[in-house]
Amino acid sequence: MFVYNLLVRIYGFIIRLSSIRNAKAQHWIAGRKNWKNNLKKKLSDLNSNKRIWIHCASYGEFEQGRPLIEAIKQKHPEYKIVLTFFSPSGYEAFHNWKGADVICYLPLDTPSNAKNFVKLVSPQAALFIKYEFWVNVLLELKKQNIPSFLVSAVFKPHHPFFKWYGGVFRNSLKTFTELFIQDEASAKLLKQIGIQNYEICGDTRFDRVSDIKNQFKPIPYFEEFCRNKKIIIAGSSWPKDEEVLIESFIQLNDPELKLIFAPHNIDQKSIQNLEQLLTKNNLPYSLFSAQKIEPEKQILIVDAMGLLSKLYHYADIAYIGGGFNSGIHNCLEPAVYLKPIVFCGGDYFHKFNEAVDLLKMGAAKNISTSTELESALTYFLNDTLAVSEIKNKLDDYFRKNSGTTERVLGFINWD
Repeated sequence: MFVYNLLVRIYGFIIRLSSIRNAKAQHWIAGRKNWKNNLKKKLSDLNSNKRIWIHCASYGEFEQGRPLIEAIKQKHPEYKIVLTFFSPSGYEAFHNWKGADVICYLPLDTPSNAKNFVKLVSPQAALFIKYEFWVNVLLELKKQNIPSFLVSAVFKPHHPFFKWYGGVFRNSLKTFTELFIQDEASAKLLKQIGIQNYEICGDTRFDRVSDIKNQFKPIPYFEEFCRNKKIIIAGSSWPKDEEVLIESFIQLNDPELKLIFAPHNIDQKSIQNLEQLLTKNNLPYSLFSAQKIEPEKQILIVDAMGLLSKLYHYADIAYIGGGFNSGIHNCLEPAVYLKPIVFCGGDYFHKFNEAVDLLKMGAAKNISTSTELESALTYFLNDTLAVSEIKNKLDDYFRKNSGTTERVLGFINWD
């Protein structure tokens, strides 16, 4: 524990150092300033109501945990929800979300912070979404006899639990009342290190993306822009993704084809770089923020947040970004609309169960060059029989994997 606590403090120091120039680090520091007093004030509005604490590392984990939070609010309204984030990308996006009663940052995981936080919140139970193993917090929950659960967890051989140096993290798994894991492969790994407190329940993201699809309403702007054209949507694209997409788009040379970028970063510099790349290649484009419908243009840049999960409705093919960096983004968001998918998975796609599943069923293709991308796009755009079969397979895939939220709720004691 000495080494762990030392590393935690070093991590905090590095973030403070980074905050001199890094805006995200600045948010991280500012959000935790006077955290105890701010939390006391927020909790005072809850009076003596029973509380459930739910922790999400960031944006993606929140989307994964959201079906569970909403189900708890609906089925157990007597509980108040305390929602915490570790990363600014989650907190900044959802700090005004009405689905939780208190929303705040989780303080750095020092022994004193953990003790004070758990004592202040005093939850009836704590739920952690997918990844978050703050050892001092988990030990404090165990010490105070507060049930804790890990939801939609997936374990891989490269994780520290299965390394010679991972003793402190292996011990943290034993503090959980129950681990709700995604698959048999995770169960096998846990058995190898003597962990038995788990249930295979699946992934709540299937419930989340299904909810989004079921609540879809047409978006007039995109209806007008897309019309009856063939649409490629690049979701959460990074610069390298955009380079290969533009090169392939030019080679396809199809006037009936449109390309919509929804970049991962929509800050001014990132959007300007994408605009310069398009201009360099003599490709006229529209900006969504301009709110000027230009259906004659073949390319659209969506420089706004919160639209991508709905935008996939209009796609014929979805390109998922991030693979040229450290990992691909959410493949389930387009897959739920029964759309074929392309990504650059490199050696990273094995980290994502859904990417492996989609490749196995032929609903996705993994590329590494613009030539491979062009070939994949041509296949999905022209082989109507194959795409029809893909849609049937995806429909069956989501039917089989939905319902995790209900399974998890059924295992938790709400007395």
